[in-house]
Amino acid sequence: MTGDRRPLTLGPALFALLLSLLWSGNSIAIKLGLRDAPPLRLGWMRFLVGGIVVLLWARLSGADLRVRAEEWGRLLILGLLFSIQLAFMNIGLSYTTAGNGVVLNSTYPIWVALLAHFFIPGDRLTPGRALGIALAYTGVVVVFSQNLRLASDLLFGNILMLISGGLLGSRLVYTARVVQSIHPAKLLLAQAIVGGGSFFMASTLWEPLPYRWTGLLFLSIFYQGAIVAGFNFIGNTWLLKHYPPSRISVISLSQPLFGVLLSWLILGEPLSSQLFMGAILVILGAGLTQRRQALQKRRDVLKPSETG
Repeated sequence: MTGDRRPLTLGPALFALLLSLLWSGNSIAIKLGLRDAPPLRLGWMRFLVGGIVVLLWARLSGADLRVRAEEWGRLLILGLLFSIQLAFMNIGLSYTTAGNGVVLNSTYPIWVALLAHFFIPGDRLTPGRALGIALAYTGVVVVFSQNLRLASDLLFGNILMLISGGLLGSRLVYTARVVQSIHPAKLLLAQAIVGGGSFFMASTLWEPLPYRWTGLLFLSIFYQGAIVAGFNFIGNTWLLKHYPPSRISVISLSQPLFGVLLSWLILGEPLSSQLFMGAILVILGAGLTQRRQALQKRRDVLKPSETG
């Protein structure tokens, strides 16, 4: 049993794949925005747009946004987790490539699977699922192995992106726990308010650099705010509420493959032939994980009749 969560069927799985495709463009959008604005300033503008989108969704859906006394602490923790994770991501991408950023930030499913084993009831890390995730992530590493050159700035950016991936995994597991008792709109607005406020203050103190308001910067902020922080976060929070997070994380392993293609198409970053080998490994790993889930589900159904 997984509490109130349901098995991941085809429809929600395809929706998760769409979110993965859209999410894979986030690093490219940040990289483009960094041409005209420093990382923390870009972050608070993104939080502002995302917060407006979430607030409109909350109003249209009739969500009760009143915060109960016991919710303040959890909302603050979530907001701080997200703020720190996004700071590592934005600053990291100012030093490394979008392709490197996508793959290193995509280590988060490993952390989701490990942490969910301990903190999400029923979401166990079986040997089969562990093998599937490891195989899929091996494919991700193969795709980007030639791109992970350790020049000084690149190394620093890569380290920040790897930390961002770990923080993202922690945040997703924490969200999966608290979304069962707190409306998703409150979670998203808490992230926007805490993140926007902290980024604005940090940018004012530490980023005296001027920035140019261009059409490209506008599109970057709109994509990060309305698409990723708005639509994607609403959709992902809904998935986390109804389906086990580690199952969703397996589908999210497609993000690096989408991301490297978008980096090639939009930013002109190299497209390696290793992509095809990596894609096969990711597909095999994801398929193995889903097959193990199906077999386990059949065994769970058979057990009552066998013992009755």
